[in-house]
Amino acid sequence: MSTESISGSAAGRLSVLKTYKLYVGGKFPRSESGRVYEVTDAKGKWLANAPLSSRKDARDAVVAARKAFGGWSGATAYNRGQILYRIAEMLEGRRDQYVAEVADAEGLSKSKAAAQVDAAIDRWVWYAGWTDKIAQVVGGGNPVAGPFFNLSSPEPTGVVAVLAPQESSFLGLVSVVAPVIATGNTAVVMASEKSPLPALSLGEVLATSDLPGGVVNILSGRTAEIAAPLAAHQDVNAIDLAGADEELAKELEIAAADNLKRVLRPQPVDGAGWSAAPGTDRMTAFLETKTVWHPTGALGASGSSY
Repeated sequence: MSTESISGSAAGRLSVLKTYKLYVGGKFPRSESGRVYEVTDAKGKWLANAPLSSRKDARDAVVAARKAFGGWSGATAYNRGQILYRIAEMLEGRRDQYVAEVADAEGLSKSKAAAQVDAAIDRWVWYAGWTDKIAQVVGGGNPVAGPFFNLSSPEPTGVVAVLAPQESSFLGLVSVVAPVIATGNTAVVMASEKSPLPALSLGEVLATSDLPGGVVNILSGRTAEIAAPLAAHQDVNAIDLAGADEELAKELEIAAADNLKRVLRPQPVDGAGWSAAPGTDRMTAFLETKTVWHPTGALGASGSSY
């Protein structure tokens, strides 16, 4: 019997449809609710069924992010940079997959989708380079009137809920997730509601990189449904409202005030869109400043200090 008769001809084989899952705590669970929703391309053609996350999924993601925070925030900034760079390497290896997913999600030509993916990979590299430099920009020694050393240094805020942009399924996603984890925070990410597939595929890259499980947790589903419990969650320290419309952002900001969350309001996107140079604002948005005073001591009878 020939090999062809055993395997079947290429034209007659059934394609293997991809099953998309959530990414929580370094694992790939289905939604605990068992729900899914249809994801279509820009022309309405069915692409896949994505998990429809529940409030329980959101709570599980926060637990995973909190558990991972100590180890990730305690890692050296240089090590975090190495891990982010490794993620960029793996994204480069899956470039064709992301180009196809972004083209379907956003209705772009292959060349325009490729430009978006290339920009996203470059942005991972850019943030990887900032991990051990941001402290020099926003920290340092402070001049004080007295015999003291006065030093300020940045520290991560904690667990950050991130509502990914709705229209930019991959470049926008990277632009809001990378700065959060580059500075030592952990993240619970709500993917674009209508175009979640690039975000869910990102979980596969993160799982096979050196990123510890729980540092980034990715949910898909109805943004308003999942964002509300995240904004009200007492163990979430901050929230990025990039993917919320004006009405939802206002509701979430009110909910976030209950435990004094740090809130990054939706920012206007200029003509260049998410391709514009990112700057350091999204890193500093989720950093706290710790200032330490220490006496310098005195030398000799003259009272001079060092």
